[in-house]
Amino acid sequence: MSLRLSTVILPYQRWNEGGRSPWTRAEQLGFHSAYTYDHLSWRTFRDGPWFGAVPTLTAAAAVTDRLRLGTLVTSPNFRHPVTLAKELISLDDISGGRVTLGIGAGGTGFDATALGQEPWTPRERADRLAEFVPLLDRLLTEDSVSYEGDYYSAHEARNIPGCVQRPRLPFAIAATGPRGLRLAAQYGQAWVTTGDPKLYEEGTPEQSVQAIRGQVDKLTDACAARGRDVQELDKILLTGFTPDRGRPLESLNAFVDFAGRHRELGFTEIVVHWPIADSVFAADEKVFEQIAMEAPAQLR
Repeated sequence: MSLRLSTVILPYQRWNEGGRSPWTRAEQLGFHSAYTYDHLSWRTFRDGPWFGAVPTLTAAAAVTDRLRLGTLVTSPNFRHPVTLAKELISLDDISGGRVTLGIGAGGTGFDATALGQEPWTPRERADRLAEFVPLLDRLLTEDSVSYEGDYYSAHEARNIPGCVQRPRLPFAIAATGPRGLRLAAQYGQAWVTTGDPKLYEEGTPEQSVQAIRGQVDKLTDACAARGRDVQELDKILLTGFTPDRGRPLESLNAFVDFAGRHRELGFTEIVVHWPIADSVFAADEKVFEQIAMEAPAQLR
């Protein structure tokens, strides 16, 4: 099985002052997809420029032709399914059907309080995601939706003509807990993980692989409970959050070794961060481009 290589481009640059070039270069380098974070701000970038995910992806759609585009990930922290569905249908149309929605429960960062609310507990985030995903599925596949839930409502919400991709654009659901994995098994076309966050500081790469193997096993069980073959789901690893950190991008051989170990776990797509100098995502741009151009052939 060949392994797809994708990238995630953070929206921290003005479009006409460097923000455009990574997207066009990603297509030239042959990346399968280019994603961006869907946050209002993020960690060390909070006090600097940070642009919206959907407008950024719309601009990227206008300057690329083949590159798939998407979010890694959108969450209910500041989104509502009704308005998000309208934006996604528009983006899917503009891109000619090249959009994937990465979606997860969100966390306790700046997005969690930007609208003035108290941060939700993990259970509250899971509750919202469990209502958000099924409603979004309906909004993207039905012309008119009415719904009254515990957290979200829709009244005759119109979404004509729907997505270019049928029956809707794909969902890549980020989850490691049982409820999220059940959502992935029922609604996902792909599953996303960043590994086990508890291992980031003091764990080893070997421990990380074992932990991720356990996550894949739980996904397999969740799919089996739905009567679904886990092989139907793409499995996406967003790198940079395992104990390996930036080491896989230090050389072509280091990346091929890292990616190969995860391909053996069943992953179909590896996502690397576009280099950002003086940040946790700093990397040698020449090595990065060598990996983009040469690694996929070695991972077939």
